[in-house]
Amino acid sequence: MRQKVYSKDIILVLAATFFYMTSPMLVTPLITGFTESICASAALMGLVGGLMNLVSLFCRPVAGNLADRISKYKLSFIGAVFMTAACVGYIFAPNEIVVIIARIINGFGFACCSVCMATWMSNMLPKEKIGSGMGFYGTMNALAMAVAPAIGVSAYQAFGYRVSFVIALVFSTAVIVVIQFIGDKGEPENGGMEGADAAEPAAEKKKRRLELIDVRVVPIALIIMLFAIPYCATQSFLVTYAEVRGLDVSVSLFFPAYAVVLIVLRLSLRNLFDKLPFYVFLIASALSELLAILLLTVMKNNAVMLLASCFLAGGYGIMSSVCQSTAILLAGKEKRGLANSTYYIGLDLGMTLGPVIGGALYGGLDIGWFYPVLMATMPLAGVVYIAAGRGRKSLSKKS
Repeated sequence: MRQKVYSKDIILVLAATFFYMTSPMLVTPLITGFTESICASAALMGLVGGLMNLVSLFCRPVAGNLADRISKYKLSFIGAVFMTAACVGYIFAPNEIVVIIARIINGFGFACCSVCMATWMSNMLPKEKIGSGMGFYGTMNALAMAVAPAIGVSAYQAFGYRVSFVIALVFSTAVIVVIQFIGDKGEPENGGMEGADAAEPAAEKKKRRLELIDVRVVPIALIIMLFAIPYCATQSFLVTYAEVRGLDVSVSLFFPAYAVVLIVLRLSLRNLFDKLPFYVFLIASALSELLAILLLTVMKNNAVMLLASCFLAGGYGIMSSVCQSTAILLAGKEKRGLANSTYYIGLDLGMTLGPVIGGALYGGLDIGWFYPVLMATMPLAGVVYIAAGRGRKSLSKKS
């Protein structure tokens, strides 16, 4: 069912998107400290911190296949229930074992919701509005990622860890409530698992069941991975970078400024997302991210730091929407779940590699080389685009 960009169902999906993203992002800055507070080791703290994303990475192919074979409502409901169960685990966790189990459950729920919500949203949009529509979707993600950590940290400082987890529970429960009012349940294009099995030859059924990624979307996944690495390295090391260099900057302003600029950019460029070819956004965003990295290299004050946040929003922030909408357009109607999961695999890899590469640079090189080395990601993104060969024509047309 195709709907207007501002229809009731789409607004409800956007609201559910904000809630599902806010819940784990509220927990993320607190979970390592909470694990330490219940007597976990430093090594276990690190494992717990990254476990949700790691589980999510491996669950995405399963979630992507399910998103193409059962209703989006059912998969979102399952994901939200798992996320709610994880929050209950955090609230009542007596030891680190329960926290680890809760993080695994959270990772599966997050994978289901992230892939499913994006697919649900894209299936409601007319083809000519997928770019702008997914821009709104990305805006909800950006808003949640900016607001949730602030809510979590403030609640922790005022009331403690477990009360903060109760707030995360409220957000995950809100997903379950909101999706009840969505009229379009997102039934699969092929009529579901039984319909697909009846209609397909045996060889096709076997091939379909073995699909883990959409090969057409792999270049897009690699490109968003390369754009995400500098962003996630900055997310993990900006505070330490500023302290080691003795910079008089208010690091706490960086990501709220990034979120505000990103929202403004996505809203102001929403009509261009459906008109301009992929390579235009790739070139503009790569230059923008290079400028952001350069400014972070030379920054001495808040003005330069805030300017860097603006250019980073024009880089990674814009490309995350462009890459996702392009991935959806490259896939057929029956493969949008798999396309979304492939896109998110690239994003997960970037979110994982960013801190890892950042840690290697911080420990192995002079701090002055931290950002210059990260500049290499942008030319590599261009190489991936060129190496895509015949896929390059598809990307440039965004069809």
